[in-house]
Amino acid sequence: MSNYSIAKIYPNDRFANSQIEKLLQEEGIRRDPNLDYTCGMYDEDMNIIATGSLFGNTLRCMAVSHLHQGEGLMNEIVTHLIEIQFERGNTHLFLYTKCDTAKFFGDLGFSEIARVSDQLVFMENKRTGFSDYLKKLQNNCTKNTPSSDNNIECSRNTQNIAALVMNANPFTNGHLYLVEKAAAENDILHLFMVSEDASLVPYSVRKRLIMEATSHLPNICYHDSGPYIISNATFPSYFQKDESSVITGHALLDLTIFKSIAQTLHINRRYVGEEPTSQVTRIYNQIMAEELPKSDIECIIVPRLEHDGTAISASTVRQAIHDGKIESIKPLVPEATYQFFTSSEADEIIKKIQEHENVIHY
Repeated sequence: MSNYSIAKIYPNDRFANSQIEKLLQEEGIRRDPNLDYTCGMYDEDMNIIATGSLFGNTLRCMAVSHLHQGEGLMNEIVTHLIEIQFERGNTHLFLYTKCDTAKFFGDLGFSEIARVSDQLVFMENKRTGFSDYLKKLQNNCTKNTPSSDNNIECSRNTQNIAALVMNANPFTNGHLYLVEKAAAENDILHLFMVSEDASLVPYSVRKRLIMEATSHLPNICYHDSGPYIISNATFPSYFQKDESSVITGHALLDLTIFKSIAQTLHINRRYVGEEPTSQVTRIYNQIMAEELPKSDIECIIVPRLEHDGTAISASTVRQAIHDGKIESIKPLVPEATYQFFTSSEADEIIKKIQEHENVIHY
């Protein structure tokens, strides 16, 4: 244990934050915009010589000055961050690190989940966390709707087994079109609902609206995505060079994890919706189309459903809600979604959407 002190860095401490920015830059790490706690380790002259941050249940932006490497300071930073997480009640922790530092975190009790060669490693502090998640998926092949409890048989003998990953913020007719198409063209559809609460519409509501609108489809197996299907909110952009490499790294990591899930559930198709106006989705879909066939998984990109010549999107629906034009969403969403947003139950969510300046890409 060193004699250096570790302290919380507050967002309004400009001097300390500028030191951290400089330290991260010197160590080749870009500061992640998604942080909810940052600490700094000070030397005798009150210079920050090591730092680490948190967001949700992840450890991020950890660095030690090259002048002090080899002194065991990273171990102290990680120990401090884990203590803060435990105080918050977060015991299942994740981190992203460069490939050359994965062994160090392995020695601290973190286990590798997935790796993108020469870019990053995704790790957790539970040795059997990901394998337990895969077992849970395998045991969850159930038609989990309010009106049915039919078991769905998931086996290698089933000819076409598809997957969809969906945030549905909120669920639109465009989402419904994609789900119905995938369900009609396959024996089983595994629908992964992004369960991270980083969207304007809470997960409990998104899940409910998805399941209500698709309850007529008998071959859907619903899954909470859990922490392993990655979203932009949890992706470690801090050691990527630019926006394009962030998207590429995100896609490659997501697909590495997805391939393990697909192998477990015998998935041989993945459906994604086309996004003509989004550079992010275009790059993501392109990488998916290139990578999935290498694992004998067909990537099916479905053109967007249109209304009056315009593609239906959740961002359009959020914008209409933001502008107080609730009636205008009726032709864009299933009845369950419309009924929810015209009820008093949605008042708090509508208020939250209307308080945000930009709801298009939130």
